[in-house]
Amino acid sequence: MLGKVFNQVDRLSRGLDATTLRHAVIAQNIANVNTPNYKSKRVDFEDTFARALLGQTGFRAKRTRERHFFFCDTTDPMAVRPTVGINSHYTMRMDGNNVDIDQEETALAENTIRNDLLVAKLNAEFTRYKMAIKEGR
Repeated sequence: MLGKVFNQVDRLSRGLDATTLRHAVIAQNIANVNTPNYKSKRVDFEDTFARALLGQTGFRAKRTRERHFFFCDTTDPMAVRPTVGINSHYTMRMDGNNVDIDQEETALAENTIRNDLLVAKLNAEFTRYKMAIKEGR
């Protein structure tokens, strides 16, 4: 019973975990913008989490290499974890580095907005719980 009461908080915190990891990955990409042969990284989470929320598993796939896409085969949203993948399919420069600083800055701004939205929604949930505890006063 109590688990269902905090279900929304658990989902929001899972999203915050993903934005925190994504922020770290973007910062790592930006820090390595001039590192020869560095391949940018990305965080995969939202699509898999949305499918799990809808009860869809997609299809089963086995990852035999790091470059393979991650497919979640569970319908439990709380079992979905953000994963870090490598963008190795293209190279922008002669030194083998594929970090696009404009793309990383855009991703950073988008991730910051997503994080702020999740924090606002989490605060609203706690405000609802506080109001319920105080019996609406």
